[in-house]
Amino acid sequence: MTKNKNIIIGIVIGLICSIVGLLLVLLFFGKGNSLNDSLQIALNQGVFTKLMSMGAILNLAAFFLFIQTEQDSRAKGVLIATVIVAISTLIIRFI
Repeated sequence: MTKNKNIIIGIVIGLICSIVGLLLVLLFFGKGNSLNDSLQIALNQGVFTKLMSMGAILNLAAFFLFIQTEQDSRAKGVLIATVIVAISTLIIRFI
């Protein structure tokens, strides 16, 4: 039971890292615009999926942190979250 709980915790942390990363990327590339304006610009210009992918880079830090602290189940959860973000990106890109 503990292993499954740690995997779920890793998934949640991975998704949170991806969302925070996306927000940071939107702020960085937003050139002084609000988050909402930056999001609208990204969607209108067709670069939202690229920004989503860049936001997932924070998952690397979480993954390696869990590997270093020998929390392999949580690292597996972060990896699963990264795959979820990648599949989501592909779905959004091609729909």
